[in-house]
Amino acid sequence: MRLLLARHGESVWNAERRFQGSTDVALSARGRAQAEALGRGLRGYRVGAAYVSPFSRAVETAELALRGSGVPLTVVEELRELSLGTWEGCTVDEIRAQDGDPYVAWVRAPHDCPPPGGEPLPVVSVRVRAALDRIAAAHPRGDDVLVVAHGGVISVYAGHLLGCSYNDLWRLRVDNASLTVVRPPRLVSLNETAHLGRDLATAYLPRASLAARPSP
Repeated sequence: MRLLLARHGESVWNAERRFQGSTDVALSARGRAQAEALGRGLRGYRVGAAYVSPFSRAVETAELALRGSGVPLTVVEELRELSLGTWEGCTVDEIRAQDGDPYVAWVRAPHDCPPPGGEPLPVVSVRVRAALDRIAAAHPRGDDVLVVAHGGVISVYAGHLLGCSYNDLWRLRVDNASLTVVRPPRLVSLNETAHLGRDLATAYLPRASLAARPSP
């Protein structure tokens, strides 16, 4: 079977570069367009089932991507995005303005330098892997199964499959409305975005650039 891991479309807070984590934030207009494009990207697959995070930005993405398909949605609580603690609701610039620039420290070493009150990455990994293992076991006949979740969720799972350190997590790029394909336990592709086209693709991720930069 194949797991088609899709990140939700752009949310209102994504557009504002505002941390959302476990806060339930709706899609932006661009995010809804991305979700519709994701639906076009799924036409090359035989999606027989779909699972989704409980947050509205993921549910709406799945609903738009699967509109008219008749594929039922199952909400899975464990697919929720990781909590970012006290950073939720703050912009990137606001966190960067704090003493020592804790944002850059988090990007370069998210396990060692988490947001205050944030959910530990090993805890996120355990719940996400348990959910995806359970989903995979429910579809033993080679189905294509769509899972619509979040950047942190997909990154943690992909990192597990690749054997990455938690501190290397943000070196993995997972754009809004991207597809990551897994044949458990093998990662087939990461961050497919061709279906978005030039107008809806994310042109630049500052976080990925900061993660790749060597520490001083």
